[in-house]
Amino acid sequence: MNYNVRKLTVAAMLVAVSVVLSAFSIPIGASRCFPIQHLVNVISAVFLGPLYGVIMAFCTSLIRNLLGTGSLLAFPGSMAGAFLCGMVFSYTKRLIPTYFGEVIGTGIIGGMLCYPVATLLMGQEAALFTFVVPFLMSTVCGTVMAAVILGVLYRSKAVNVIRSALGENEKNK
Repeated sequence: MNYNVRKLTVAAMLVAVSVVLSAFSIPIGASRCFPIQHLVNVISAVFLGPLYGVIMAFCTSLIRNLLGTGSLLAFPGSMAGAFLCGMVFSYTKRLIPTYFGEVIGTGIIGGMLCYPVATLLMGQEAALFTFVVPFLMSTVCGTVMAAVILGVLYRSKAVNVIRSALGENEKNK
């Protein structure tokens, strides 16, 4: 397997950003949304691809759990969103479907995947759709933040500079 050192470096930096900013939250009604992981999922889908996105989501969830700032529910939610978001972008190369991929992947699929984790591993009583609404609120906030950032990058043509810096325009050697 051919690894791109630049992509690995960017992935490691994005994992660090996710871990450090994981305490950032936005109050919405009675709940709080933690949008940074979702923002990073969309950014990684656009610049790195689905494999990097899933590995980054796993690493972020693992580090947060080891530090005591995350829960086991972070694994299925973030990884499902990163995978679907990355796959949608890799096939369509369009941003709007990618945003929907993150929202559906994390909010709905990831929220439903949390049911067995919560009941079997954490011993909590929960219904199948218990985590869908909170995950949807969080992923929508993070996806909107990513859309703003990517909108600025696309308008300024910085996306092309970033892609060439990551070696996407070069042939594999």
